[in-house]
Amino acid sequence: MIIVANQPIELVSSDWSAFEWHWLQQLQPGPTVYTYQSMDHLHFEWDLRKSLVDAAEALDRSGVSFASFEKSRCNPDFWNRNAEGGFELRSDVTPANGIRDIWKNGHLYAFECATATVIVLYGGVLGSIREDDFNSLFHNLLLYDWHYDSDLRLTEKNGSHSALPGDVLYFKNPDVSPETPEWQGENTIMLREDLYYGHGIGVASGEEMIRSLNQNRIPGSTVSAYLMDTVIYPDFLYLSRYAKNSNINAHAASSTPVLPGQLYVRIGGSRYLRT
Repeated sequence: MIIVANQPIELVSSDWSAFEWHWLQQLQPGPTVYTYQSMDHLHFEWDLRKSLVDAAEALDRSGVSFASFEKSRCNPDFWNRNAEGGFELRSDVTPANGIRDIWKNGHLYAFECATATVIVLYGGVLGSIREDDFNSLFHNLLLYDWHYDSDLRLTEKNGSHSALPGDVLYFKNPDVSPETPEWQGENTIMLREDLYYGHGIGVASGEEMIRSLNQNRIPGSTVSAYLMDTVIYPDFLYLSRYAKNSNINAHAASSTPVLPGQLYVRIGGSRYLRT
């Protein structure tokens, strides 16, 4: 059930893209309640979810490579590679242009799957909010492992069975071989029902993700890789204040209540994706 401004609503197909309408039809009759402050908030969340899916699929086609931190690489015209293998945005480059270049010149980039997931999150948000606001929110970008800017406001909840397109999910490989530690798991973006993008594996079903990870286990292991129950996504309400052509009141969108079973992903004073 979809609730907007404390009221159930009837949606009209002409107001939505084919992607959005397909998913909203799945949510409307179900027992789970999806609550939105306004129609603008509802429209923004599904615009951003589609943008995240588009960014993931485009990154898969972009020519970027999988690499460990030791062998990572980036376009030096936009990024400086630091000693840890992370990418620091050059001072003469805007965040929007730096992020766009990863898709434009993918052959110049190589990184592991955690960094790829954060890149998709930035790319999806860039496609959904005003560019000036993106540059203001995400200045001094660092692309490295699990690090991400706090203005993504990533939120975690339990319930992978109820994940939606654009959500981040993690396939864990508990018996990973010590010879291939990079395959201890795969960070993925859900694209649609049982279809995910994971950097290094590509676009695959859940079964295919697990099969790929199982090829990198300790010899003789019978413990299979599996999909963890956690789901991570950006704070759609908070980011909606920056939506293109938005009428959303900035004060009203300044914070999102954390619902039961949810928490903002935070470790110490910094913010990270969860391993």
